[in-house]
Amino acid sequence: MNAPQVEIIEEGSGADTIVMLHGWPDTHHLWDPQVAAFKGRYRCVRFTLPGFDISRPIARAYSLDEVIAAIAAVVDRVSPGKPVILLVHDWGCFYGYQYLARHPQRVQRLIGVDIGDAGSRANLAEMGAKGKLGAVAYQLTLASAWKLRGSVGDAIARRTARFFRAPAPQERIGAQMGYPYAVQWFKEAGGFGRPKAFAPTCPMLFFYGERKPFMFHSKAWAQKLAAKPGNRVVGLPTGHWVMVGRPAEFNAAVLDWLASPVPAGAAEGAAAAAASP
Repeated sequence: MNAPQVEIIEEGSGADTIVMLHGWPDTHHLWDPQVAAFKGRYRCVRFTLPGFDISRPIARAYSLDEVIAAIAAVVDRVSPGKPVILLVHDWGCFYGYQYLARHPQRVQRLIGVDIGDAGSRANLAEMGAKGKLGAVAYQLTLASAWKLRGSVGDAIARRTARFFRAPAPQERIGAQMGYPYAVQWFKEAGGFGRPKAFAPTCPMLFFYGERKPFMFHSKAWAQKLAAKPGNRVVGLPTGHWVMVGRPAEFNAAVLDWLASPVPAGAAEGAAAAAASP
């Protein structure tokens, strides 16, 4: 499969490379504060997901395979001989977790922001009826905006972003960025099918915002994750965009975790997962 072409932005230097994936309705600019904090110790790589740059109007949805192919092409280009550190948020989590499931040998550490076992039975049970209704409502709204596109679709997408206090400037937000929701709900680009259940195969640092109407992870999942050697779970008093709400605390926690050695058990588990067929 030919991977969609993306513009790769590289900054900083270091022995390890951090590849950053954003979600809706963001672009690579989401990570500006993190790059400023990390580039003195790490090589920072980011790009805008296919279809999310509204200066390049795209009249189609990208399939899960296409987005994963784009991530794989970037990782293989910037760090062909060494696994990377993956830093992901929102839809970047979904795509990044699926990339990890297919290419466990290419990721040495994972930093997930605000998306855990979203959609699992445990997560849905904790969300309750009100939370599930709210999630379906905004997702269908963005899927419909993608269908409409044009000035009407863009207006719906921007209004939704304002409602959720998304940090992206309004001029960078457009209906075309909502195609993942259309893939999910309207089966555009073949739908998502049955994506693999997320089970990290490498040490993971998980952040979540404590001030949201509902969570995108279950308590049991977070507890199980935190119990494994080398993993950490950090809640901060923010909304969905944790790295924007508390950048200093977020950046400090990331750097502290990355500086800590990987326990032998965690490293062996990751190696075994990478070796399995």
